[in-house]
Amino acid sequence: MFKYKICVFLFLILGIFGFNFVSAEENNLPLLGHIIYIDPGHGGLDPGAIYMNIKEAPINLEISEKLEEALTKKGAIVYMTRYGDYDLSLPNASNHKRSDLNQRIKLINESNCSLFLSIHLNADISESWYGAQVFYDDINSENAILAEFLQNEFSKSLKSKRKIKEISDLYLYRKVEKPGVLVEVGFLSNANERYLLRQDSYQEKLVDTIVTGVINYLDSK
Repeated sequence: MFKYKICVFLFLILGIFGFNFVSAEENNLPLLGHIIYIDPGHGGLDPGAIYMNIKEAPINLEISEKLEEALTKKGAIVYMTRYGDYDLSLPNASNHKRSDLNQRIKLINESNCSLFLSIHLNADISESWYGAQVFYDDINSENAILAEFLQNEFSKSLKSKRKIKEISDLYLYRKVEKPGVLVEVGFLSNANERYLLRQDSYQEKLVDTIVTGVINYLDSK
């Protein structure tokens, strides 16, 4: 009887510690088991939006690299379509831009990713426009849901007053089969955001906001 009680006691202790371990793992690594693809917009011969000598492409990459690190720390396996200042077009491609987009599409579609995030900067003729905004294509019903989760976080954390917007005429988002969105993290044409978007501290705030939105979206699943 005494041995039986000891066995029961040890079993309960192991169960409690085991439960706590799993709970801690879930809390610290909420993205464990998920694969996420990050698509830093533009690169190489395509600088994206330009204001004076400030180019969109390298800022996209800086934010994407911080996002990759943050998502990995939460347990995700993360890939990026580019890791430097280059595009993905094939040599001697007749349509340089279309070739670049096709390679990005291929990488994402051939992966087992849970979702993808395209990171871009916005720009407009009016310098007064500002705020992070998420765009989605309705080709996948999950896209609008993911967009809402991310935009909600931009509204709460960054006080963005912008709303999600549907797009249907952008080639990459119409061709990608995985759930995903275009994240315009701010306006390069706005003086205040142009300054902020180049600061590490603000880039990290953007990244934390996106990570929270991703976690909330996947938790809802």
